[in-house]
Order: sequence, then C-alpha cells, then structure tokens
Amino acid sequence: MRDDAPTQGRFFRGDALDALGTLDAGSASLVYLDPPFFVDRPFRARPPKGDDEGGPRERARGAVAYDDTWPSRDAYLAWLVPRIEAAFDALAPTGTLWVHLDHHAVRDVEARLASRLGRQAFAGEIVWVPGNGAKARRGVPRAHQTLLVYAKTTKYTWNLRAPEAREPFAETSLTMHFGRVDASGRAYRDRTVGKKTYRYYADEGRAVGSVWTDCPAMLANTPLRGEGTGYPTQKPEKLLARIVALATHPGELVVDPFAGSGTTLVVAHRLGRRYFGSDVGALAQTTTLERLAAEGARPEILEGPRGG
Repeated sequence: MRDDAPTQGRFFRGDALDALGTLDAGSASLVYLDPPFFVDRPFRARPPKGDDEGGPRERARGAVAYDDTWPSRDAYLAWLVPRIEAAFDALAPTGTLWVHLDHHAVRDVEARLASRLGRQAFAGEIVWVPGNGAKARRGVPRAHQTLLVYAKTTKYTWNLRAPEAREPFAETSLTMHFGRVDASGRAYRDRTVGKKTYRYYADEGRAVGSVWTDCPAMLANTPLRGEGTGYPTQKPEKLLARIVALATHPGELVVDPFAGSGTTLVVAHRLGRRYFGSDVGALAQTTTLERLAAEGARPEILEGPRGG
C-alpha cells in the first residue's frame, strides 16, 4: 500500500500483523495500539441505554467482541510483541508508538520491548486515570491504565500548544497567580525569564503532564456525551484526541491496528489526519465503519487473508 494515495483513510479487515505489513516503513507519525490486556476472559457487546430496540447494536447484545484468553503469559507475549515490532517499523523518524495496557501485562511487555526495541527507544509513559470502577476494599487500588510511548529518535513530535494537549489550571493557581485582567476581560499572569516577559492566559490552561485525570472513561450503559457504541473497552474521544494532537500534525498518518470501536480513526478524521486502521473482529469492523460513515468518512476497504 502506498501512503501517498489521495484517499484520507483506509481500513483493513484482518489481523493487525497483516495490516501493519502493508504499510511503508517510516510512513506513520503515530501508531496507537490498544490490544487485549491479558485479562483472561471474553468481552461482549453491551448496547448503550436508549438504543433502538431491534437496531443493529441491540441485535449485537451479548456478542463476543474479542476473546482475551490465552494458554499462558508467554503465549500472549509471543502473539503481541511481533505486532508491536511491526508497528515500530512503520514509524517515521518524528513518530511515536503508544502501547495502551494495564496492570495485567504492562511490565512484562515493557521488559520484552526493552530487549527487542532497545532501551533508548523508550520515550516515557503516560498514566491515564479513567475515574470509574469500584474502589478497592483492601489492598492497593488498581485505578489507572498505562500508555508506554516509544520513538526512533529524540526528535519526535510533541505538540504541547495544541488545545487538546492543555488542561485547566488548578483553582488555587488561578486564585494566586491570575489576578490581572486585560482589556478584553481575560485573566492572565506575566513571567519574566532573563530579559523576556511571557504572558500566560488562564483560559488557555497549562500543558498536560504525565498523569491524565481529565479524560473520563466510557461506560457502555452510561455513554459519555453520546459517544457510546456498546463496544466493550471503548476509549473516550477526548483521550484519543489528546494523543493524536500531541503526536501528529494535520495531514500526517495515524495508525490503529486494534481499531475496536473506531475512536482513533474517527478522531483522526475530525482533526484532519490521514488514518489507517484494522481489526480482525466482525463487531469491531462493523462498529468502526458505521462510526466513520456517520462522520462522512468513506475509507478504502482492504481485505486481509486472516479475517473479515
């Protein structure tokens, strides 16, 4: 597949490894992977409340979206790591690879990638606190997920001025530091560094750090702002918009080989990026393509040898 083709998006019906093999080396500015987490159970569709009775999502109620069961931890790693390596090969010199996992396997994957990609490829990690789920009654709570970030060079894109990469200032900071108001009524503060003075506006927020608490999770039965599809483990648009805005510029290629509900591709389309996605699951394929169609997107469909 040539990535300079005029179409904005492509969707591959099939396995992530086959899909990634169609990409030109060095063509992707962002590859986001949200694979199975090694939870050891199947995940089923749960259409959101208020969905039309008898509609396509209602008819899918209870259907297995994907089966996250494995013979062993080694079997899981033997399946996942080659797909991450193929994703890394597709990265541009300024690109980043994001691997989204949780406590079940993140440290095993991190250790394996240190030997396969090299420790120098590890750029850092983002902690995402979804803000949902039951509180632990005993022991250490497991209230966050981890995004491991990798890059081929230290010159990777990181757009902290993008609006999606900003978060509100804390109330205490607003009270203590933003007491001035300009002629248009905007609160601001000035900071002098050396001989230069920089102006910061309260309504522009601050650059995000490495712990993200302002991107609430999707719940299948309580859809966030109407985003819910009923696809299990669906990620919120705000989270993916932040990742896409941080890691890419308009017109660049965003890749999601485990498309799931299609959030990454939908967000990439809205933000003016080219996109390439894939999934081996029938429910994921249907959900993703329906969401893209609702956005007016018509991706080229590619058929893989292992599914679809």
